[in-house]
Amino acid sequence: MGCFSFFFNSRSDPPKGFPEFSNELSEVQNLKLYSYKELRIATDDFSPANKIGEGGFGPVYWGRLKHGKYAAIKVLSAESKQGAREFLTEIKVIYDIEHENLAKLRGCCVEGDHRILVYDYIENNSLAQTLLGSGHSNIQFSWRTRTKICIGIARGLAYLHEEVRPHIVHRDIKASNILLSKDLTPKISDFGLAKLIPANMTHVSTRVAGTIGYLAPEYAIRGQLTRKADVYSFGVLLIEIVSGRCNTNSLLPLEEQFILERTWDLYERNELVELIDTAMHGEFDVEEACKYLKIGLLCTQDITKLRPMMSTIVKMLSGQINVNDYKITKPGLISDFMDLKIRSNPNKPACANQDQKKNTYNTTTSSGSDNAEHSSASSSNTTSPSTMTYTNAWDHTR
Repeated sequence: MGCFSFFFNSRSDPPKGFPEFSNELSEVQNLKLYSYKELRIATDDFSPANKIGEGGFGPVYWGRLKHGKYAAIKVLSAESKQGAREFLTEIKVIYDIEHENLAKLRGCCVEGDHRILVYDYIENNSLAQTLLGSGHSNIQFSWRTRTKICIGIARGLAYLHEEVRPHIVHRDIKASNILLSKDLTPKISDFGLAKLIPANMTHVSTRVAGTIGYLAPEYAIRGQLTRKADVYSFGVLLIEIVSGRCNTNSLLPLEEQFILERTWDLYERNELVELIDTAMHGEFDVEEACKYLKIGLLCTQDITKLRPMMSTIVKMLSGQINVNDYKITKPGLISDFMDLKIRSNPNKPACANQDQKKNTYNTTTSSGSDNAEHSSASSSNTTSPSTMTYTNAWDHTR
């Protein structure tokens, strides 16, 4: 059936012509359904010139809709396609989410085999391209700007983790999924990897989806998905923002290639200041910048129960909680697990959007303890039942 554009404005009166979706759409207001033809025209037939990114679940295109409105149009890949009813059920949950630091879903297409999401277009692209990318950017990332971005991301995640019911775990927090609005307000994007967590479950053992360098070890190795996996990814991202470099760069000396290992080493030597981005030319609060790096280490601790909740992290970042009151223990490092087989180009850094490669992967996982969120994630002696296959995909941005 064709998916004709419409606005659904009444909770009690589903749109005519879509009786098979009446249950899925009965509680959605103003969700716009687009036809595939309409989105094909908006993106100039999904032209490569309109491609502005590529996530784990499919490419994103810039498009101009009717009446001249711009949009980011995400085409879900064949591997991620769901049945129409399941797709619309999830869309219903995502569409209702409103927060200053979350990218807003405006509509979708569910015509035939096509599964397409339509978001507001965000002017300044992503952190991966502007702060961490090798291309030219006119944005000046002052220390004040960086703190605003860090706190905004933390607030958005805290909203997903603690205020939305059921809780939502993003599963792929990374620089390329943080978009910047005209006034540099951060917007967390790409809910294609989000997994709804029922209130009575502490973790969901699921197909691992994410990006190497940001993945919590307990999720990558045992498939244990909790909110603490997002906290880990946020910690890595926080360190990237303060340092101005991506989490993995094989062009650097061996001891500096992995940013998390480097941060821990400098922390133990009381030399965290060495990691702060020199692009700020010394115009930053040294104590506050080092505090942010310590928060990044708190977020990435090997033992999941020691990682703070996102609402606590917001208070730490804003100075309402003293970070020095917390003991920081060793971070969890995927590189500690020698049984992982990683296929990558050793001559290229692994950071996306720096003319470098991004790593995504699939895995078969077994179920873990229902108390995973309160259990230790550390164990280099643990034998994983997972069979990992890492593949590389270029992360294209414009």
